[in-house]
Amino acid sequence: MKRTIGHETRTQRWGYFFVAPFVIVFCIFNLWPTINTFVLSFTDLRGLRSDYNFVGLANFAKLVKDQYFWNALKNTFIIWMINFIPQLGLALLLAIWLSDLRLKLAGKNLFRAIIYMPNLLIAASVAMLFRSLFGWGSHVNAPANHFLRMFGIEDTAIVNGEVVKEAFNFFRNIWFARGLVSFIQWWMWYGYTMIILMAGITAIPTSVYEAALIDGASSRQTTWHITLPLLRPIILYVLVTSAIGGMQMFDIPFLLTDTRGNPNFSIMTTTVYQYTTAFGQSGMDRAYGATISIGIFFVTIILSLIIFFFMQDRSDLKKQKGGKA
Repeated sequence: MKRTIGHETRTQRWGYFFVAPFVIVFCIFNLWPTINTFVLSFTDLRGLRSDYNFVGLANFAKLVKDQYFWNALKNTFIIWMINFIPQLGLALLLAIWLSDLRLKLAGKNLFRAIIYMPNLLIAASVAMLFRSLFGWGSHVNAPANHFLRMFGIEDTAIVNGEVVKEAFNFFRNIWFARGLVSFIQWWMWYGYTMIILMAGITAIPTSVYEAALIDGASSRQTTWHITLPLLRPIILYVLVTSAIGGMQMFDIPFLLTDTRGNPNFSIMTTTVYQYTTAFGQSGMDRAYGATISIGIFFVTIILSLIIFFFMQDRSDLKKQKGGKA
């Protein structure tokens, strides 16, 4: 009996040994920065200083009244919604289509690989690519303007009272800039969303579909009454992870125009605002940047709770209430 206990103790020690590298790396590069961010949000740390004073909730009071933060939050929601609604719709449609055993599509794996491929690209490089495609100024002969000029399509401007034709400055338009950021986000992530949804669909027992087919159910009926209801937990996961990713949207809106979210700060997301506040050339208000991070954290929690509330199965809630009664 003692030998068995001693062997189990030694085995547990080896388990701690193998887990230790992850725990150490997590504490140094994740847990400590998170704790330090909370601490800095209550200070007045600026620039490259290492000394600071605690100022209580002054930074949070400033955040509540900060119109730039609320405008950045509005931009983030707009870009995320324009991106996510078509992303989820197309990914769900493709997942159902590629998972339908009755269609017997040839080359399914090839389609999956091609659709997923944009997710393998580095977002910063994609942002720079689209910036050069729709460039203006030193990029007047950028592909987009060059293509339009081939068909005689040019923008007009009034110079000294005369109408002059010139290349389109695409990034002068607020909704074009927002739409382009949303398009890049959609293009890069709909393949990943499709793979996740396909995994959820393949996890549904085939016997359920076979029983529905025996009863004479059509493809549309099985989709509405079997696939979508049983896919609810996966859709919930996709919604929450997408909301978290949307609130952390940084590299594409940061690099697409001038690193400040122009035109008119319309693509300045919350993380772009946080970065420019904490590490920008003017100010470097690191304490307030930490406060913005905490604000983003709480907004993400609230958004996740709202998604959980609306994605709950109402029939289960009614059963729970009925059981309590």
